[in-house]
Amino acid sequence: MQRILSSELPRHAGARITIAGWIHRRRLLKQVAFLIVRDASGLSQTVVAEPEQRAWLETLPEETVVAVEGTVTANPAAPGGVELTEPVVRLLGEPAEPTPFDLYRPVLSPTLPTQLDHAPLSLRHPSRARALRISAAAAAGFREGLDALGFTEIHTPKIVATATESGANVFALDYFGRPAYLAQSPQFYKQQMVGVFERVYEVGPVFRAEPSDTTRHLAQYTSLDAELGFVTDHRDVMAVLRETVAAMVARVAPLAEGLTLPEVPAEIPALHFSEALKIAGAPADEPDLAPAHERAIGEWAVREHGSEFVFVTGYPMAKRPFYTHPQPGDPRWSNSFDLLFRGLELVTGGQRLHRYSDYLAALAARGESAEPYEPYLQAFKHGMPPHGGFAIGLERFVARITGAQNIREVTAYPRDLHRVTP
Repeated sequence: MQRILSSELPRHAGARITIAGWIHRRRLLKQVAFLIVRDASGLSQTVVAEPEQRAWLETLPEETVVAVEGTVTANPAAPGGVELTEPVVRLLGEPAEPTPFDLYRPVLSPTLPTQLDHAPLSLRHPSRARALRISAAAAAGFREGLDALGFTEIHTPKIVATATESGANVFALDYFGRPAYLAQSPQFYKQQMVGVFERVYEVGPVFRAEPSDTTRHLAQYTSLDAELGFVTDHRDVMAVLRETVAAMVARVAPLAEGLTLPEVPAEIPALHFSEALKIAGAPADEPDLAPAHERAIGEWAVREHGSEFVFVTGYPMAKRPFYTHPQPGDPRWSNSFDLLFRGLELVTGGQRLHRYSDYLAALAARGESAEPYEPYLQAFKHGMPPHGGFAIGLERFVARITGAQNIREVTAYPRDLHRVTP
């Protein structure tokens, strides 16, 4: 008999079918027991009235994997409005060991560190699993949105020979007896691939060895990167980003029951970095936005524009990577931007340099030699169009969508300053 998922049961009313999954909860009454089984699609309820089977069921701990054959019977109080009756329950493995915490409760009670220590178990809880489903949907929306705009998905190396991309700390490793590093981003490669496909994107891990022990930082996270050629300036990149974020929100919507999804405005409000400092009450010579500044600017965007998204453009060149295009007419500022979502930096992007001579001048101005960058700079020797791109932090997006206070709540197996297991 073919297995049926819990979500499919209402379509099989009156039929004899088989489900399989984990014992989510047993409600043991005197004459009858209710067996709640969890599978990938949700929960189903089975009524066990036969005395011997009920007694046997009492010996099976939660999380034991079982198959249940039964008749699908209407019951408005049961999950999905149906339940299984006249069941035959059988084991599909050994009885599970007792769990260190209950997974059938609506909210996980252990502290976050305890949940992370027991990630293979805590991720089974519907709330944790839902966050990962939203993450998967967001990544799918990213791909769908960019596919519709003529982008090509690429896959770039995560082991690189030089640690030169952004100035952030890197993870060094022994690569067959010579030094190598885990990539901080696919930046150099996606720029080069603009010379192949014009519009490219990647979904993949990036690694930052920064000792940031906060609720918003990870040492490894998933970056949603895009790069496009033949732009006029960074505003073309911002327009593509707006469409991409809208596609991500739309893809998440079917999973968002009980959540407040943001509306993505047709035109996301934008303000220059210098104006952002004034709104945040920061000194005019502040080189970057602190978390408190981002929150203040997010509140301003909601108050003045009714938008939970806001662009901050024109960051100081001194705080941006060497490949960033300066603002024409005032090279103190850059043609770059951050997108803030609910008061948190979600996206960084901008227009890049595209002339080989400009790269040589930019590196010289920072006192750096061009030699370590030669493999990267090859593309610019042989003709590259004006281009730009952006990178979205997937875990930050999901945390903001779900309202999670800590990015680790929406990360399956977080890697940070203290955690490299499980």
